[in-house]
Amino acid sequence: MVSKVETKAIIVLNRILIAGAAFLLMAASCNKGNTPTPGGAPINLALTVTVATDNSGNVTFRATATNAVSFDFDLGNGVFRTSLDGNLSYRYAASGSYDINVIAKSAGGQTASTRKTISVTVTRSLIWADEFDSPGAPDPAKWGYDIGAGGWGNAELQYYTNRLDNADVSNGTLKITAKREAFSGSAFTSARLLTRNKFSFKYGRVDARAKLPVGAGTWPAIWMLGANFGTVGWPACGEIDIMEHRGNDPNRIHGTVHYTGNSGGGGIGGTTLSSNVSSTFRVYSIEWNDQAIKFMIDDVVYFTFPNTSSLPFNQPFFLILNVAMGGNFGGTIDPAFSSSTMEIDYVRLFN
Repeated sequence: MVSKVETKAIIVLNRILIAGAAFLLMAASCNKGNTPTPGGAPINLALTVTVATDNSGNVTFRATATNAVSFDFDLGNGVFRTSLDGNLSYRYAASGSYDINVIAKSAGGQTASTRKTISVTVTRSLIWADEFDSPGAPDPAKWGYDIGAGGWGNAELQYYTNRLDNADVSNGTLKITAKREAFSGSAFTSARLLTRNKFSFKYGRVDARAKLPVGAGTWPAIWMLGANFGTVGWPACGEIDIMEHRGNDPNRIHGTVHYTGNSGGGGIGGTTLSSNVSSTFRVYSIEWNDQAIKFMIDDVVYFTFPNTSSLPFNQPFFLILNVAMGGNFGGTIDPAFSSSTMEIDYVRLFN
């Protein structure tokens, strides 16, 4: 027979066991949402965004989720990035409102997503410019010349000079003039100005306000080469053609990049149609960073090239302004051509 004392002890023990079981059940229930479940879908997805207050465009993202092994970020500007730990830093090139979408992925391929809209302010600083306000020859502190003929690798027909006849500043604009004239064995003259060994830069925005020459066979360009051109050569140095135009196709503007494996006629680029480019000043621009190079005319993007760390577009580049005649791109020259001018109001570079 069980004594009263033993009966009470059994009751107390049962109560302890029941309470312990209840506690363990409750703890398991509380931890259920935070414990990774093998093969389970991502849950508890959260996104924290920190926008720098210095107007630099720098933004830090932190995504967390249970059961997630990777996070895909849509940064709202056509740029996509993947992070295994949910941490990501990115610098926006322009002010704006951006819709961020993050997709968390589990080991089994299941997903969960969340969205957040952020506002970013970017204040650019002018780091270099030529407003072409001083009459005469282009500023020698800013510009040098390529001089000579030989086709420049493109079967061009002009001889580049440093004469005022081909490059001069007057009435607030730089004028690069291509002429039909016999000169040192060539049938045409022109000018090619460049900032090599005077100024180069890495990343930023370039604006050049220009009015283009007219006439079949003209080939004006506003472009850049990698500052290591002298050591690695072309196309390994990289080339960014901010603007190219063919007088034989007068309403089309070209923006192109060239590099090893994608050079010459194999360059990668886009075009846009724009009328009256020879009678009206237009602003030709790029926005360039480690993620992309955007090509614009009058602030409208018409081509975006995705930049990566494996490409040569992550180093300083220098500027080039020129008008070529004929060649592989310029094409057939009008037999009646006598002269024509690319007129540049300013060139401005921002960080």
